[in-house]
Amino acid sequence: MIRHSAVFLSLLAGLVVVPGQASAATVRVTSLSALQNALDSANTGDRIELADGTYTASGAITIRRSGTSSAPITVTAANVGKAEIRGSTGFSFASGVNNVVLQGFNLRHGGSLSVPANAHHIRISRNTVQLSGGGNWVTVNGNDVEIDRNSFQNRSSEGVFLQISGPGDNVAKRTRIHHNYFYNHTFSGSNGGESIRLGYSHKQSYSANAVVEYNLFEKANGDSEAISVKSSDNIVRYNTIRDSRGYIVLRHGNRSVVDGNLIFGASGIRFHGNDHKIINNYVAASGGRAIVFGSGSEADSGPTSTGHDRPDRVTVAFNTVQGTNAVIDSDGGDFKPKDCVLANNIIVGTSGTLVDMVSGSTVRYEGNIAWGGSAGMPSGGYRSVDPKLVRDANGLSRLSDSSPAIDSSAGTYSYVTTDLDPPQARSGKLDVGADELGGSRKPLAKTDVGPLAP
Repeated sequence: MIRHSAVFLSLLAGLVVVPGQASAATVRVTSLSALQNALDSANTGDRIELADGTYTASGAITIRRSGTSSAPITVTAANVGKAEIRGSTGFSFASGVNNVVLQGFNLRHGGSLSVPANAHHIRISRNTVQLSGGGNWVTVNGNDVEIDRNSFQNRSSEGVFLQISGPGDNVAKRTRIHHNYFYNHTFSGSNGGESIRLGYSHKQSYSANAVVEYNLFEKANGDSEAISVKSSDNIVRYNTIRDSRGYIVLRHGNRSVVDGNLIFGASGIRFHGNDHKIINNYVAASGGRAIVFGSGSEADSGPTSTGHDRPDRVTVAFNTVQGTNAVIDSDGGDFKPKDCVLANNIIVGTSGTLVDMVSGSTVRYEGNIAWGGSAGMPSGGYRSVDPKLVRDANGLSRLSDSSPAIDSSAGTYSYVTTDLDPPQARSGKLDVGADELGGSRKPLAKTDVGPLAP
């Protein structure tokens, strides 16, 4: 009776309560004041909908109430992208809030959006983020946060679209970032315009266990790092990067996996740190430097170091890389790559030295195919043979039926169980390169990501 009686009073405040299940309701509001009232009285499982329109916020719209894992509180635009928040600030999550979904808004306000350190199980979904303020636009400090199907777009100032941080010196745990569209970061400075920064240098030794997958990056030009990983034990997989100068960069931290990404144009993959696996990636670089063993200004970074940790025990295997010359190379530095592996890659160039590792590097080479230039590897580590790649309908160079890469890999890499076509399994004697014969994966397009994605 209390909830039904509230219907009449709510009409006067621009709020309508539509009874749903016994423990949940759909609450429809037409003003920010009514939205705040609904948020302050929300119950587990409630769905609070803001009507289409443009709203100007002069203070934070604060979410204080929590749902449960099976019945989150959903705060949503009535129609995706049709409720626009402008003004000095936008939504704010209160300390300790959990199991809340924020979705469908067009965020054009000043300030930023942040998940507090003691908040958890927050989902930020199907929003368009184009803020007017500086700094990092979205920051995650809490654990178990999902960032999916958002568009982060049109930024020319210094700052990061999405920062994964955490409490104190620790890092946020188990963030999942997927099916987002990162578009048009044009900051012209030399540093500080990443699309995603996963951690900070002083958090590098902590395990974030984040998964960054199925995101599309276009015109990620605000920094040389589109995805900058500065924490340990993360997975970066199945993303598409095109028309960007930003690389996937393991800048600090250890034991991360970069798997099955499709990269086109002037970007690629660069790494520092220890015990990473760079596998199944397809990099078609127009100007070389598809995969870079990063420079080393120190042998092993301390927990607060901002220097460049040399790559130790990094395996680069089963990738297909195409460029001009120096397709795979190293930046050098005082401390050279140590105890690394370059195995079973297809490396195609047009001239010069295809693999150009700085003198003093210790790298084990096996099973690679090099074509189109001087290999730059010891004779036992490669074959100079045309891999016989053919362009498929989606623009990817794949193995033809007569490719010498088929069933010709060397060594044992038990963790390489799929190829660039998830979930296509590899079996038997593996094919060299990112592509196990067969498959039809497409690079991600705008229709696959962002607020209107499936």
